[in-house]
Amino acid sequence: MSQVNDSVSRRTFLKSAAIAGAGSFTAGQAHAEAAGQESPHMQSNGSTYSVPHRPFGKTGASVSIMGLGGFHLGSAKDQNEASEIVARAIDAGVNFFDNAWEYHEGIAEERLGEALRGKRDKVILMTKVCTHGRDKSVAMQQLEQSLRRLKTDHLDVWQIHEVVYYNDPDNIFRPDGAIEALEQAKKDGKVKWVGFTGHKDPSIHLKMLSHDFPFDTIQMPLNPFDVSFRSFQQRVLPEANRRGLAVLGMKSLGGSGEMVTHGGITPEEGLRYAMSLPVSTTISGIDSLEVLEQNLAIASQFKPMSDQEKAALEKRVSWWAADGRYERFKSTTMYDGKIGREQHEYPDVTKLPA
Repeated sequence: MSQVNDSVSRRTFLKSAAIAGAGSFTAGQAHAEAAGQESPHMQSNGSTYSVPHRPFGKTGASVSIMGLGGFHLGSAKDQNEASEIVARAIDAGVNFFDNAWEYHEGIAEERLGEALRGKRDKVILMTKVCTHGRDKSVAMQQLEQSLRRLKTDHLDVWQIHEVVYYNDPDNIFRPDGAIEALEQAKKDGKVKWVGFTGHKDPSIHLKMLSHDFPFDTIQMPLNPFDVSFRSFQQRVLPEANRRGLAVLGMKSLGGSGEMVTHGGITPEEGLRYAMSLPVSTTISGIDSLEVLEQNLAIASQFKPMSDQEKAALEKRVSWWAADGRYERFKSTTMYDGKIGREQHEYPDVTKLPA
């Protein structure tokens, strides 16, 4: 896509970008050209999609470069569509499935658990604990609820969800805090690997890492806009790589597609950029079979962006990126979860000023 001329209607450009992105790919064979990237996952059902895999940090496991987001799975129209999304994703080589205890008040976990019947051993299953400052006992209760909803006796990854408030690290690492639940769950064999996620401020992630707890995974927003505003790529990603953590990228299109519908990139550009960073997987929100097909095509044909391509894209979006307008999850509480807002005594999102 050419550089936008300031005199061109911004709305016209954005509409064109979204349309171009939605139709820019068809099914094809995967490229396995990324540094450190393993051979593509081969299909048994004749599917033309084959999503490549990479090392999952220092765990010894292998993970698809694209993961399936749990929140959006809970937004699919019904269980049948959710199950079809999961089945088609697995057939295409996707083996990382994200979720969280609080997504859609448990419905997202229930849908994923049903969709994984007979397929549990084919995937790396992750969900998140949502204590938001509450103690170890609450975390352990949530773990048992998540296991029941997901119809499994163990998780591959259990992460502390939404570490986005500035006192969260102190609450998590206090005596009888959530970090002790992670330790206990690992000791009991109910969890293989542990980590945390957040989207607010790189300094919060760095404060979590400063405790030198043996995390296995870390999740953060990574996209072309991030480098210009409170950058996780510049501040947190190098430290996570230094520690050998499995990095889970998220919000490659802004969380709800804002960067496509308002910010001037296509789905291909956003996903390809995020997958070109030194991460294990990029979690993609998929709530329909149409979006799944689009994203599988992008992932299966993935070819890493060069440093020059990444820099050019960052420069192209820098005007929109510099004030964080399409990364409001970093600067406001609008996108913070209901449970976290309640625990930190923030008003319901419907009561926020415009």
